[in-house]
Amino acid sequence: MLKQVILIRKDLELSKGKLAAQACHASLKTYRKSKKKNPKETNDWIDQGGKKIILWVKKKKKIEREIPKKIPKTSIKDAGYTELEPGTLTALGIGPWEEEELDKYTGDLETVK
Repeated sequence: MLKQVILIRKDLELSKGKLAAQACHASLKTYRKSKKKNPKETNDWIDQGGKKIILWVKKKKKIEREIPKKIPKTSIKDAGYTELEPGTLTALGIGPWEEEELDKYTGDLETVK
């Protein structure tokens, strides 16, 4: 089973709308990257329902995880139009990739509720 993981910085205390927007940016940007790099896996992920999970990281240092280069990932930095300073790292999109492997790198994180 394939999934995509979105990491969001909890320390920024984003509003619900801002959090949703940053998660969407991370999902779409990482999807586009994956579509170019791993088209078969990306299509399989879509066919499986496009599973996503959004997780908290406590601070910036925790979002900068060691993810193998073979797994697509993209950082999201805010443009600074609303709540944050321009260039603030807000999210990290990872995958889609094999769920078991992603859990090795993100399984210790809390789900956004």
